[in-house]
Amino acid sequence: MPDESPDIERELQALEAELRRLEAEYNMYFAGRLPRPPWETRKRVEGLVKRMDRQYISNYGFRFKFSTLQSRFTSHVELWDRGLRSREEGRAGPFVQPPRPPAAEKSAKPAADARAVHVTTFKDPLKEMDKLHELYDNLAEMRRQAGQDAIPFHKFADLIKTQVTQMKEKGTPEVAFRVAMKDGKVAVTARALKGQADKDSKKGSKK
Repeated sequence: MPDESPDIERELQALEAELRRLEAEYNMYFAGRLPRPPWETRKRVEGLVKRMDRQYISNYGFRFKFSTLQSRFTSHVELWDRGLRSREEGRAGPFVQPPRPPAAEKSAKPAADARAVHVTTFKDPLKEMDKLHELYDNLAEMRRQAGQDAIPFHKFADLIKTQVTQMKEKGTPEVAFRVAMKDGKVAVTARALKGQADKDSKKGSKK
């Protein structure tokens, strides 16, 4: 039986690269820098995922990496579709920027508006380490570009876990975290997605 490693490894690298591109394009779209959602890239990534899902991957490491990428794609698709529905219905979604105070509106320059870089959601950060590392990598890179010091991963992870726990205690099943650049500084903000799942299930029952 021929060694599958080189081919599978190349396919995994291609899938990971395309998935990163898709994530970047969706973030650009929700930030207003793309006129329409990246349907072509999404269809391409979906095709790669389906093709690899039909293959038998004997190598455990490759199988685990594919499973991680597949889960990441699925969770992001749910988040993106939720953002699109919210935008179409005129509701606040995970990608909506919080309104600024009137004083800030007057003093801020147009170029200083907050720019979303990355958005993801968590139900249990300790069970979603891939997403947690991805969020941290985006934050670290943006802080580096802005000349800000890096935050130790363990402190960052503890902060995310604490915020999710506090919001879940208030009845929020899922929390969206958004990395954004504003006034030359990078920050992470949290938004509760309370009741969204219930709304979606009610809509589905009416069809």
